[in-house]
Amino acid sequence: MTALTMPARPDHDAGLRPVPWRRMAWVTWRQHRAALAGVAALLGALAVYLWLTGLQIHHAYATDCHPTSSLACTINFTGRYATTGNVVSIFLQAVPALIGAFTGAPVLARELETGTFRYAWTQGIGRWRWTLGKLVPLAVAVAAAAGAFSMLYSWYNQPFFAAGYVIPFATRMFGLRGVAFAAWTLAAFAIGALAGMLIRRTVPAIAATLAAYAGLALAAALYLREHYITPLLTSNPNLPGSAWITSQWYTNGGKYAFPARGTQIVNALSQLCPGTSNVSPAQCLSQHGYTQWTSYQPGSRFWPFQWIEGGWLLALSVLLIAATVWLVRRRAA
Repeated sequence: MTALTMPARPDHDAGLRPVPWRRMAWVTWRQHRAALAGVAALLGALAVYLWLTGLQIHHAYATDCHPTSSLACTINFTGRYATTGNVVSIFLQAVPALIGAFTGAPVLARELETGTFRYAWTQGIGRWRWTLGKLVPLAVAVAAAAGAFSMLYSWYNQPFFAAGYVIPFATRMFGLRGVAFAAWTLAAFAIGALAGMLIRRTVPAIAATLAAYAGLALAAALYLREHYITPLLTSNPNLPGSAWITSQWYTNGGKYAFPARGTQIVNALSQLCPGTSNVSPAQCLSQHGYTQWTSYQPGSRFWPFQWIEGGWLLALSVLLIAATVWLVRRRAA
C-alpha cells in the first residue's frame, strides 16, 4: 500500500491529534508560493506602469487643464492620454479572472487530479481543516493585494475624473476602484476553488473559472448594478456631469411615447419637423408637447454602490468557499 492509495483517515480520528493551524498555513505557503509570487509579479508590474504613467498624466493635467474646458486640456491632455486610460482599464478587467483561474482553480484540483490529497488527509489535519487551511489564507492574500492595487488605480484616474472625461460609474472602471476590485478578485478565487473541486482537473477548472467569472461580471455590469438603489427621475435636461444615465424616454400627455434613442424617435422627428434645420430635435419635440424623462444615478452614490457590490460579492465568495468545504467533507477517498 502506497501513500497515494492509503485510505483517508476519518475526520473524527484526525481530531484526536489535530495539526496546528500555523503548520497548515506554512504548508499552504510552501505549496502555493509560486502562485502567490505570480500574483505579486503581475500586480507589481502593473503597479509600476500605473505609477510611471500616472505621474505623466497628473503633470499633464496640472499643466494643461486650468480650466478643464480649455482647448489645451482637450488636445494635450484628453487627446493624448484618453486612449491609454481606456486600454489600461480594459486590460485590467481580466486581472481578477486571471488571478482566480490560475491561483484559485489549481488549489484543490491539482491535488485531486494527482491523488496526493489522500496522503494529506492522513496527516492529522482533517478534510475540512485541510480545505480551510488552503483556501482562507490564499483568499485573504489575493484580496488584500487587489485592494492595495485598486488604491493606486484610483489615484491614476483622478485627472480623468477631474477633467470630466469619465464618470464614477463608468462600466470599464467601476469594478476596478474602491472595494469592488478586491471583492471581484476574491469572488474569482472562490469560483476557481469550487470549479477545481467539482471538475477535479486543473486545466478544465481554469477554463470553467474564466467562463463563469465572465458571465457573472457581464450580468453585474449590464443588469444588476443599475438596480442597487432606485434611480432618480427628472425631466430637467441639465444633469450633473457625474450622473449615470440609465434610460431616457419621451412622454406626450403624461403617457409613454417612445425611447430617446432608436428608430421610433427618428420617425417621429421626420414626421413632426420634416426638413427643419434651425430647430434641434429636443426643441422640435418640446414644441409638439413631448417631454423627455431621464432615469439616472447621481455621482454621489458611488460609494454606496461600491459597498453594495462589495457586500454581495463577499457573501457569494463565502458561500462558494463553504460549498467547497462541504463537498470536500462529503467526497469519498
